[in-house]
Amino acid sequence: MIRTAAVLLGAVALAGCALLSTPDPVQLYRFGGDSGATPAAAPGTALASVSLRRIQFPDAAADDRLLAVTGAEAAYIAGARWVSPAEDLFTDALVNAFSADSRRVRLIGRQELTPADMILDLDVRAFEARYDRGQDAAPTVRVSARARMLRFPERTVMAERLFTVDQPAADNRVSAIVAAFDAATAELNGQLVAWTDSVAGGEAG
Repeated sequence: MIRTAAVLLGAVALAGCALLSTPDPVQLYRFGGDSGATPAAAPGTALASVSLRRIQFPDAAADDRLLAVTGAEAAYIAGARWVSPAEDLFTDALVNAFSADSRRVRLIGRQELTPADMILDLDVRAFEARYDRGQDAAPTVRVSARARMLRFPERTVMAERLFTVDQPAADNRVSAIVAAFDAATAELNGQLVAWTDSVAGGEAG
């Protein structure tokens, strides 16, 4: 009985320590921002309706952790998380970019039932901070995506292109790395909007 009581007391003590301990602090970050701007279509221009297919994201970078790569090794940046999964923030940023900058395309979200003329298929290949000069140096954020424009309903490929943006971080600090993710995403999405306008806008006449 004494031995049993000692075991129970030890279990209670360990449980108490677990309840009283505090986890390491984690700072939340976001990228992409919001845009309320709605550009006017060019006079006499017919808008092409383009449906955005669910964006494919690499599994290692899709959730709320910031992926860092050093050579063949990968790890997550400690003490920092995205406020939402990275694939969701990236999708929101792309939708905002179309709302703000596209003049020839109406982007149709996944929840809309509006019929589309074309489908934008996007496969993000890289979304990571690359420590090519060692872990003590400021990393370079790489965002890379393959885009395909499909004609609907035939689903034939109209055009395809690989986009890659490398954005050096100003410093090897989390805030600077997040700023580099934000800038790289904005640059890539700007290129995607211009490309989609060129391909889909031409089809709309």
